[in-house]
Amino acid sequence: MGYEIQVKDGWVNRGNLYRMKELMRRAEQGSRMTLVFLGGSITQGAVSTQYTNCYAYLVYDWFVKRFPKTAFTYVNAGVGGTTSQFGAARAQEDVLLYKPDFVIIEFSVNDENNDFYQETYEGLVRRIYGDAYEPAVLLVHNMFYDTGKSAEEKHRAIGAHYNLPSVSMKSSIYPKIASGTIPVREVTPDDLHPNTDGHALLAEVITDCLDRIYMQRWEDEASCAMPKPLTANGYANAKRYQNHNCLPVVSEGFTADTSLKKHVTDIFRCGWTASVEGARIVFQVEGTEIAVQYRKSVRLPAPVAIAVVDGDEADAVTLDANFDETWGDCLYIDTVARHIPPGIHHVEIRLNEAHEGDAVPFYLVSVIGSY
Repeated sequence: MGYEIQVKDGWVNRGNLYRMKELMRRAEQGSRMTLVFLGGSITQGAVSTQYTNCYAYLVYDWFVKRFPKTAFTYVNAGVGGTTSQFGAARAQEDVLLYKPDFVIIEFSVNDENNDFYQETYEGLVRRIYGDAYEPAVLLVHNMFYDTGKSAEEKHRAIGAHYNLPSVSMKSSIYPKIASGTIPVREVTPDDLHPNTDGHALLAEVITDCLDRIYMQRWEDEASCAMPKPLTANGYANAKRYQNHNCLPVVSEGFTADTSLKKHVTDIFRCGWTASVEGARIVFQVEGTEIAVQYRKSVRLPAPVAIAVVDGDEADAVTLDANFDETWGDCLYIDTVARHIPPGIHHVEIRLNEAHEGDAVPFYLVSVIGSY
């Protein structure tokens, strides 16, 4: 490949390195450690030729080679087409359950660069960084290769607030793409997902940062206290209500899907299906923020439902299962209530449009309550 990028410009926020240095000092002595990579399709490894060529595995390989005395467990928790809102909701089951020593968080091309996703991103960062096992956290910011667009501005503000090390592909890779020095189609087929060569560039930026931290590992650094939230912070504590951990208050015409979830990317599991108009399911959900997660399908037509919170029909949210893309079914989240009073809320999902020729039933994956 041999592309020259502005790799030294990639480390955009030094952050407090206490946890990173402790991680490396322990790894130097020999231990057992778990590395978790949380993000969207780029973290999952989309369009790389095989899983060992994705940036996450290449970073894991850096740890393996740098610290031969330590046995590392690799956990790839990337799920394509998902945002930090879902990341915050699944942080416990897909990240913290493994008691990770090191976590990369990558959602800057999945989130929009707005206040809502700054709040969901803060909730995710706060949930992981504030865990009792005190993992070292590194924030990774990707971008669209044609425009440089990303949520990096809002995400970097969170990284700076929590004093976390952060790396940016917009600062290191994008300038060479924008100038034409690196032909864009040599590193991405669609201006979003890096190919195998693109993943190698991502890994180069991240491991350069890790190399520089490694050189400082024996220097003393004080730990950093958890700051007060920067945003309204409604997403630091979240629960997904699914058929394995809750019983609906009412279930009329909805059937629980009891098929086994085998992998983090096995996303349409543990929910409920319905196909008859008028079917309804009701939950008691705790939180100040409520969302409904369901399948948008490329197989058309599909049913349409509504979500009603606390009986307020005037503010009902439409849950349209028809997906107007071609890349595949989407695990979609609709926010149905924001910054409402804390406590238990009544959430009803009702099928109000079904067709005799529907290609698929309505699939309710989960209801998410957070605060």
